[in-house]
Amino acid sequence: MSPAQSALFPAAEQAATQFDVLTLMLWICGVMYLVVLLFVALAIWRGARARAAADSPVTEAADPTLSRALAIWSCVVVLGLTALVVGSFFADRSLAAARDRETLVIRATGQQWWWRFAYRTPGGAWVETANELHLPAGRTARVEVGSTDVIHSFWAPPLAGKMDVIPGHANVLDLTPQRIGWYRGTCGEFCGLQHAHMAFDVRVESPADFDRWLAAQATPAAPQSGDPSVARGQVVVTQGQCAECHTIRGTAAAGKAGPDLTHIGSRRSIAAGTLPMSRGGLEGWIEQPAALKPGTNMPAVSLSPSDADAASAYLLSLK
Repeated sequence: MSPAQSALFPAAEQAATQFDVLTLMLWICGVMYLVVLLFVALAIWRGARARAAADSPVTEAADPTLSRALAIWSCVVVLGLTALVVGSFFADRSLAAARDRETLVIRATGQQWWWRFAYRTPGGAWVETANELHLPAGRTARVEVGSTDVIHSFWAPPLAGKMDVIPGHANVLDLTPQRIGWYRGTCGEFCGLQHAHMAFDVRVESPADFDRWLAAQATPAAPQSGDPSVARGQVVVTQGQCAECHTIRGTAAAGKAGPDLTHIGSRRSIAAGTLPMSRGGLEGWIEQPAALKPGTNMPAVSLSPSDADAASAYLLSLK
């Protein structure tokens, strides 16, 4: 598995804490496993010696070596379980302590089969994106996860463990990323036909870059001019069927059922990781979404080839 989606390469404080607990558990369980193997080998060796000497069978109660072995094993178990309890206690304290350092609030909403992300800006307003989570390195973000349909699970392995996403109930996950880079998140709970295509990209960037990104996301879509195809696409998207389900801030498109498209051209993928972002990918997704992602709630949009091309050109220009 790539480090971009592996819990074995922690890139956040929470994932590192959980990895430490995993390491402790592996060491303790490994030692216990070796002790069990040693006892089994000792029992086999003693049995072979007894048969060779034609001795009578040795019962558990009369065998001092077996009694000592059981005593040692009991001590190993008690010490191992104590170490795990203590390690888990300090790990839980470390995870809970991050709550006091929250500097950013993000709402992550799972829907069949994509992710809606909303960021609270310093001014108190909310800015919405889809299928792409941006986080500032070294700062703790409070991620409030919820669902509008079925149970999902929010999971970005390099950042933290899974968090259930339950309809009608908000769970909270703290994320304190430490390493700048791109990571991959996914839904970790089977949620229907396109569960495997419910991914999201995570971008960890410097605080300054994150602040610039959030400020840019808060701006409305820039007026398009110059390219006739883009201008035509703006009319097709903002005054046609697309506007019934999607919002493009600064235009007449104000639908809420689907993802916010205000800055869709700046994202890495289409349809929750199903396709890479490209003009051809956008055009195909607009015309035949069910062929690319069977079961999707995105309806096919009946457009002429020229209008579909213009719509994709416009959407790709929304950076």
